[in-house]
Amino acid sequence: MKTTFAGAINQGLRRALEDDSKVVLMGEDIGRLGGVFRVTDTLQKDFGNNRVIDTPLAESGIVGTAFGMALRGLRPVCEIQFDGFVYPAFDQIVSQVAKIHARTRGKVTVPITIRIPFGGGIGSVEHHSESPEVYFAHTAGLRVVSPSNPADAYLMIRQAIALDDPVIFFEPKRRYWDKADVDFDRLDRDDGTALDQARVCASGEDATIVAYGGTVATALTAADIAASEGHSIEVIDLRSLSPIDFDTIETSVRKTGRLIVVHEAPVFAGLGAEIAARVTERCFYHLESPVLRVGGFDIPYPPAKLERHHLPDPDRILAAVDRTLAA
Repeated sequence: MKTTFAGAINQGLRRALEDDSKVVLMGEDIGRLGGVFRVTDTLQKDFGNNRVIDTPLAESGIVGTAFGMALRGLRPVCEIQFDGFVYPAFDQIVSQVAKIHARTRGKVTVPITIRIPFGGGIGSVEHHSESPEVYFAHTAGLRVVSPSNPADAYLMIRQAIALDDPVIFFEPKRRYWDKADVDFDRLDRDDGTALDQARVCASGEDATIVAYGGTVATALTAADIAASEGHSIEVIDLRSLSPIDFDTIETSVRKTGRLIVVHEAPVFAGLGAEIAARVTERCFYHLESPVLRVGGFDIPYPPAKLERHHLPDPDRILAAVDRTLAA
């Protein structure tokens, strides 16, 4: 069945609601409106306003309420309307949700999934195009994931909701309208891919590109262009940002000898820095050149008309490919 990225998440939420009466969706305008991006379209109509709840415009209240609901045995799924709106809920997430399992020595679990549309590429206004993933990846006690395509969007939201761990689920908003064939029934039976497992989505021999979320499609485009120039590039979709599947990355780098990490967030202290450090430790004698990073600049997110200069594009990735191959 051909579906959009947003439609795949909608279908995943629908099946979670059908399968478990403890699953509850909550967020700003997710009910009657179906969400700003229509990800929750028709769900309130079909499941009622006790299962799909329109909340006040108060992110700390959304997550705080979800925390209490999870303590009482429910499985809340929160939608933060835009990435830049998550900060009022930051204290609830990192001080309460992330720590209660360790604080109670494993006696208490909080199966909360927090959906956050993130990244740029839609020409939005201030506070609507952020990349805050590293704040949460830095916080012990949280799983942080980001799908890059419709099939993973469906599979990973289902897996996230089923976990007893709190999951921060980053959805690349510029991919909401990407379409692909998705066999929902096959994915439900068993895709065989764990939530924290990276995926090699293009094989290559000369260099490895690691990307996640919205940049995976950009990396694949760059790999196709590089192939036309005679270079064989392997592309890894990270999928999980915490924990990170370093084994898959290491296997690839030991083969290619070169690594480029791509993300929309600023390069300074971004997730690419952690990946570069770990790969250097684990693959030092296999690296033919330093690990390179391609990402956003160390600036507040620029105005909409300038964001195309800020976001990594195939040209910037290919420039990194040329640098690593020339070393």
